[in-house]
Amino acid sequence: MLSVLIPTYNYNIVPLVTAVQQQCSDAGIPYEIITLDDASTNTAIHTDNQAINQLPNCSYNILPVNIGRSAIRNLLAKKAQYSWMLFLDADTLPADNNLVKNYLQHLKGEPEVIYGGILYQPEKPAATEILRWVYGNEREALPADKRTENPYISLLTLNFCIHKDVFTAVQFNESIPNLRHEDTLFSYDLSRAKIPVTHINNPVYHLGLESSEVFLKKSEEAVVGLKYLTDHNLLPADYVRIAKAYNSLKKKHILPIFKIWHYISAPLFKTNLLGSKPNLFIFDLYRLGYFCSLNN
Repeated sequence: MLSVLIPTYNYNIVPLVTAVQQQCSDAGIPYEIITLDDASTNTAIHTDNQAINQLPNCSYNILPVNIGRSAIRNLLAKKAQYSWMLFLDADTLPADNNLVKNYLQHLKGEPEVIYGGILYQPEKPAATEILRWVYGNEREALPADKRTENPYISLLTLNFCIHKDVFTAVQFNESIPNLRHEDTLFSYDLSRAKIPVTHINNPVYHLGLESSEVFLKKSEEAVVGLKYLTDHNLLPADYVRIAKAYNSLKKKHILPIFKIWHYISAPLFKTNLLGSKPNLFIFDLYRLGYFCSLNN
């Protein structure tokens, strides 16, 4: 009945698979847990994750080459034997013992997408990791009713169920660069196909907090990815807030001024964002300025 699909890269997923396997077993349903390692470079991780192959109905295999976030999710779906698929990111962990049971209550209707949400640990991390934690709590860890206001853009692909018929119609786009925002494009393609997305309160904890410096670098990569998607008309300019703001600046003919302002302000903004009290308004301004700097 349920295929649990977990892509991983340089991450020990034994605790996650063990927890989910126990929940599937307790639910008394036919299930499988398929994990694919996207050619991790850490061989110690390979050794640790081999323990997954000893768990009932679970498998762990290592790809010979890295194929990227979109392709590995599509490959996992191809390997799945059941009609409902639960995608989980490697750096997550169920917030309670009812993740699988809560999803099962919603897997009886028409084919659709069901997103359970995300939480972050309540304890503040080290000061060097605070930016990711603040952003996650403010922008991602939203209750279902809040996410339902914008059901597609609120979909994060780290904890969602999808019917195989839906995934056959709308898959992750493998033609785009591996620069993030593949989940944004996936959500937009779902909206174009008029496939319903149901939001429920069934979260996982996001455990993989990177340093503020690494997160800021990844955010810059995401901006590059967003620029590619809008430049190639894969996303409309008004789908993501940063791209919409850029186009507003462009229409007002003030892009040159904003680019100069970004060049001057970026060092000061980085000081705030890499400090112990990052401001998300500054984070938004920094990303918008970075987006503008890419459009020469």
